[in-house]
Amino acid sequence: MDAMARSEGAADAEEVFFREWRARRPGQTRDVARARRVADLLGVGAPRAPVLAVVGSKGKGTAATYASACLAAAGWRVCTVTSPGLRGNTDRIRVDGRAVDVDVLGALAARLEEALRRMPPPDRGYLSPAGLFTIAGAVHAHEAGADALVLEAAMGGRSDEAALFAPAVVAITPIFGEHLGVLGDTVEAIAAEKAGAVAPGTRAVVSAPQEPAVAEVLDGVVAARTGGGAAVEYMTGDGVDAPAAALPDGLGRVSALVGVAAGLRLLRAVGAPGPPRTRLRDVLASVRLPGRLSWHRLPGADTDVLADAAIDGVGVAAAVDAARARWGGIDHALVCLPDHKDLDGAAAALGSLPVTFVRLPYAHLRFTRPLPPHWTVIDASALTRRRVAALGRRVVAVGTVYFVGLVLDLVDADTERLFTAG
Repeated sequence: MDAMARSEGAADAEEVFFREWRARRPGQTRDVARARRVADLLGVGAPRAPVLAVVGSKGKGTAATYASACLAAAGWRVCTVTSPGLRGNTDRIRVDGRAVDVDVLGALAARLEEALRRMPPPDRGYLSPAGLFTIAGAVHAHEAGADALVLEAAMGGRSDEAALFAPAVVAITPIFGEHLGVLGDTVEAIAAEKAGAVAPGTRAVVSAPQEPAVAEVLDGVVAARTGGGAAVEYMTGDGVDAPAAALPDGLGRVSALVGVAAGLRLLRAVGAPGPPRTRLRDVLASVRLPGRLSWHRLPGADTDVLADAAIDGVGVAAAVDAARARWGGIDHALVCLPDHKDLDGAAAALGSLPVTFVRLPYAHLRFTRPLPPHWTVIDASALTRRRVAALGRRVVAVGTVYFVGLVLDLVDADTERLFTAG
């Protein structure tokens, strides 16, 4: 199915997912308790398949994909829910790495609509799009006979709809000051919120290395929520039987490692055998993550594009270094960082490079901070293939996932399948 047909078909199914969010009033927050009622009405409040939840500030999609690939290598049928989609909302729900089609998404939307008709209208809060996609993913996992459900939390942990589905295993990617003032006023408070996804029955918690203050919080929250039944395992490469050559390079490597470790812990928790090493290597080596240091050729042009969902100075610097190592130089950078991202760090990493700053048309994202004077500023509607081609032969595109999704559309990236299960 081509991108236009996919977009038009999915749009018909999207209304139910986004209706309450679009109608929300100032000051309203998402109503997780009401989301729980929706899940119960649909019969998935307690999924039959074990749940692996992924929380953190960065790298959650990578960890969720590698956890899913690990489970698929063991012969399991895996349903994965990530947020947001790469090129559209069908990308949010996958089985064995492949995105659902528009017909499946439409059927899931109809199921949600039916459940919502049986509930009173929203009062103090709204049903978030990410939460409804999470619930729809749980429904699809049940109907598809999935052996495991892998859920990427959208932003939080305890306050995220992914926490409605008590996880057997929780994977934690690096935690830093993302969403300060929203999830908490300190990084430690954010860590406590993220760790709140751990349930009393959680059997294992796997984490990327964290700053000492963050690790102290995670250890305490996990011990308290599981009654000492689980402790955080911090992954540095030791103790994970994953073929090193099959893991990605760069900043995503630690999240991939956490994902594989979490998948192996889930298999162990239910007494299932781990995947044969050769098969694990082959499935992990097949993983492709568009928008995570991914390389593309712009259709109809002699322009190469590096797309990366980097949101801070460290990530942007890594993307710049990777581009220079591969190309020898960079002609232009496309950047999209809302006010709450690390704009100063990104500007420092980009230095004197020519930059076009792209503003997205979403009301929940603000673009008001002052920019370096040599940067050009455009709206997302002006970002076309012709415009990108005019920037040069070597273009780096970095920023929020929503922006990188637009770039993936421009380069017509294949986002239908993230890995090959066999």
